[in-house]
Amino acid sequence: MSDDVEKRWRDPQAFRAAVTYVVAVVTVAAVCFAFYAIPADHSVIAAVLVPVVLFAGGVGAFIQTYRVWKALGTWPIWHGAGWFLFSLFLACLSVPGSAMTR
Repeated sequence: MSDDVEKRWRDPQAFRAAVTYVVAVVTVAAVCFAFYAIPADHSVIAAVLVPVVLFAGGVGAFIQTYRVWKALGTWPIWHGAGWFLFSLFLACLSVPGSAMTR
């Protein structure tokens, strides 16, 4: 068993699962952005979906963090995935703003 303050977290399977999750969420957000950016009418709904998908993905990663923590697993991997998705969410909040100003 490892201690929470220990820095030797190594779990390739959990890392792979977290990276796959993040890539899937970012891909869905990118598809939503493509539906906003490519057509000439620039749908506001598609623009709003970009940060919504990233926020929901971040919440999902934090839920998985709690589940792994309760199972005494390597939870910092999922914690980092959640913060990464929340950071992207904050960066993408400008997409709906730019859609509303058109």
